[in-house]
Amino acid sequence: MRLVDEFRDAAAVRSLVAAIESTVTRPWTLMEICGGQTHAILKFGLDQLLPAGVRLVHGPGCPVCVTPIEMIDRALVIAARPEATVCTFGDMLRVPGSREDLLSVKARGGDVRVVYSPLDAVELARARPEREVVLFAVGFETTAPATALAIKTAAAGGVGNFSALVSHVLVPPAMHAILAAPDVQIDAFLAAGHVCTVMGTEGYVALARRHGAPIVVTGFEPVDLL
Repeated sequence: MRLVDEFRDAAAVRSLVAAIESTVTRPWTLMEICGGQTHAILKFGLDQLLPAGVRLVHGPGCPVCVTPIEMIDRALVIAARPEATVCTFGDMLRVPGSREDLLSVKARGGDVRVVYSPLDAVELARARPEREVVLFAVGFETTAPATALAIKTAAAGGVGNFSALVSHVLVPPAMHAILAAPDVQIDAFLAAGHVCTVMGTEGYVALARRHGAPIVVTGFEPVDLL
């Protein structure tokens, strides 16, 4: 806990804000990529502490929000099948497809279940061999390893009634699309440390070189972000 406290130290925050104020020589528009970063920025009021010339724009950091509607529609079709059980994270239940959401299908009798880990879906499939258990897997690079582990575990254990509807997305292509837009107004990015723990920084290095935009990898505490 002490380590976390040090990254929330008020004196360190004030010192960093003063350093930013003395360093900035032109306007900067920065985009933080991860929703966890956005939460920390708003929780601690970091956007209010920055000098007037530094503006923060919130990026595409919510995996639920960037899940293609086509994938949601596929999950809805599967969930409506009487022999199928769809497992997914709780925040996916109310995300609308073309006509309805998973919660609506569940209300009509569809077997839709909330899991906290993809491995929960594997265990359900093992316990209910008469059901076709489908994991609706969403998220960025950080959740992909857990999905891969679930698939590997099911295959190794001979759980033949388990499958996955995969809708994982990558962060760097989204950043490239933003930078390649003709009306782009982003000068630099704050990339998420936990994503780089999974994928490394090579993809970000290539983006920075291609577009000439600085990219800094940060954590999720005030001192980290500043």
